[in-house]
Amino acid sequence: MRLFLSIDLPEKAKDYLYNFQKNLKKDYVKVSWVPKKNLHLTLKFFGEVDEKKLDELKAELKKIRQEPFKVKLKGIGFFPNEKEPRVIWVGIQPEKEVIALQQKIDEALLLSFPSDQKFQNHLTIGRIKAVKKPKEFAELAKSLRVEEIEFEISSFKLMKSELAREGPSYSVIEEFKW
Repeated sequence: MRLFLSIDLPEKAKDYLYNFQKNLKKDYVKVSWVPKKNLHLTLKFFGEVDEKKLDELKAELKKIRQEPFKVKLKGIGFFPNEKEPRVIWVGIQPEKEVIALQQKIDEALLLSFPSDQKFQNHLTIGRIKAVKKPKEFAELAKSLRVEEIEFEISSFKLMKSELAREGPSYSVIEEFKW
């Protein structure tokens, strides 16, 4: 099964990001938007994991301890960059707490689920298929401001991702609260 770890967003943040996406729907860029229900912060992507290893993975994740912390939405960015955008994302600040949590996860899973992925603290809101008018899109991108919606992080979730023609479908396997 295809698995990843995520931080769920409160409805207020999802509602805001959904409306933010609507403001970006312009005729000079074609984007595949992340559906509101799928908006999340990915802490770790595992890819395919044998179902036989699921109990071991959950046992390791249960050992992780973290104090709840507050973050806020902050800024917009593009991967790989603004000139050749393929992904539109919104940042989370302060980064250090999110990065510290992600490092705890990597350390807990180092022996049983090693990974060489580099963590990028971001919320993907859309995947760009084509930019028809790069100059207009660059101007729009520079003008965008993200409302700094604050929320608390006190858990993360082990998620299952099933790919389908209409897009991925996510289901919660287990939530890990502190």
